[in-house]
Amino acid sequence: MKPIVLSDLMNIIEYEKVRNDYRSELMDYKKKRRISLGPNITITFENRKTMKFQIQEMMRAERMVHDNQIQEEIDVYNSLLPLVNGLSATLFIEVTDEVQIRPVLSQFIGLTEGKAVYFEIENQKVYAEFEIGREESNKISSVHYIQFNFNATAKAAFLENLESVKLIINYKNYNYSETINEGMHKSWSEDLLSS
Repeated sequence: MKPIVLSDLMNIIEYEKVRNDYRSELMDYKKKRRISLGPNITITFENRKTMKFQIQEMMRAERMVHDNQIQEEIDVYNSLLPLVNGLSATLFIEVTDEVQIRPVLSQFIGLTEGKAVYFEIENQKVYAEFEIGREESNKISSVHYIQFNFNATAKAAFLENLESVKLIINYKNYNYSETINEGMHKSWSEDLLSS
């Protein structure tokens, strides 16, 4: 996927003028890229468009105007773009009850070490690879960046099998599976083809 460059971005004054419409459009776009696996896991698939939005929002929040500051953000977010033959996503461990934050997060300690999150396409599995450094032996972050790297066979199967692509989490007692819908399949297929 083509990396984001400085000239792709609006300065914070230009962005402020169009932010409400831009943000509304992006929220609708992201709905087609988000899937829930059970009550506590949500995965949002990222691409150039979603990462560009994140950078614009960061520039706005931090009042970034210097090219070197902005470039640092671009570099961070470009590293999260899908790799060749891959999909990139943000996995959220969601907890709405403040009292339950620690117990819920604790049940996912170790999630990043194994093969618990994956696509299943016919008889093939494509496992999520977690970004390193978001988990320790006794605690885990609620936000994780993951990559799904497809071999040629798995990529072809994903692109050709709309009805049979499942996203699965199978970790300890937390086991959920969702067949992806047509809108998600179309959106994620575009990412796979452009990576």
